[in-house]
Amino acid sequence: MDFQDIGDDARRQYIDARATFEALEAAEVQAAGVRGGMYWKTVNGVEYLVRTSTRNAQKSLGARSPETEAIHAGFVQRKEEAEGRVKDLGEALARHQRMNRALFVGRVPTIVIDILDMLQRADIAEHFNVVGTHALYAYEAAAGVRLQSAAVATRDVDLLWDTRKRFRLATQLKRLDSSMLALLRKVDKTFALIADQRYTAVNSKGFEVDILRREAQEQDPHPAQLSDAEDDFWAVQAHNAEQLVSAPRFSAVVVGTTGHMARMNTVHPLAFVRFKRWLAQRPDRDPLKSGRDSLQADTVEELVRDYLPQLADAPRDATRP
Repeated sequence: MDFQDIGDDARRQYIDARATFEALEAAEVQAAGVRGGMYWKTVNGVEYLVRTSTRNAQKSLGARSPETEAIHAGFVQRKEEAEGRVKDLGEALARHQRMNRALFVGRVPTIVIDILDMLQRADIAEHFNVVGTHALYAYEAAAGVRLQSAAVATRDVDLLWDTRKRFRLATQLKRLDSSMLALLRKVDKTFALIADQRYTAVNSKGFEVDILRREAQEQDPHPAQLSDAEDDFWAVQAHNAEQLVSAPRFSAVVVGTTGHMARMNTVHPLAFVRFKRWLAQRPDRDPLKSGRDSLQADTVEELVRDYLPQLADAPRDATRP
């Protein structure tokens, strides 16, 4: 299998840009801990320290005292430092993204980068793994090479929903007062569910987003909708998807054609290989698709052997039958 090396300049740029991206991720987590605010409120002549949340909830932390004054001063300092770090790293990342574009570092479709970014910003990325063809972008980014165009050509992205965490997802969507489809429409307002295929949304350019799930088990709801909203995705059961749900997670920072970056969560590459080989051998599989399944399995297996040997000794769950 021929892999295209991205070149020394692009490799160095990706490494530097990834480091900044990951530093920004960490800074945003830190900043999340000091969201909201604190202020002094006078009640019946007594000053109290009040903590406010982003949803305008308020909690009294006690009357003014040396202890509450220290709490207030520490909070203000941490908030200023955290917000300043996020701002500085955001500006640095913007510069890196321009360099990514200039050096042709990335090739992930912009719509995919935008969807991944939406999942992260909505704090629901943990509930989905990218499976299918688009997972190859995560593997090639980690390896620093380009795969054959035939292996990555597709007009849809498959998101595997982990139904084991369904209550947490429902809670977060309710907190956002949104649905999965509504969030997707913030990426592209033309996304709409296909009438007789409610697990698929398609935009005006023909790009599809499919929501998959494992086959229903004892504790799983069936059928399963992602939220209580009337117009939202109903996930489709995918044969043998339990193998992917149970596989170790693999995560990589991927770069789009515009230079913008996002984190892609998928499955261990050897779990991907195993699943694709199983798909290719199914007697009811479309011959055109089974050929690509085999190509992708061979490609990723060779990629691990030649460029990601640290992943060759896979955890047992990644390669189990």
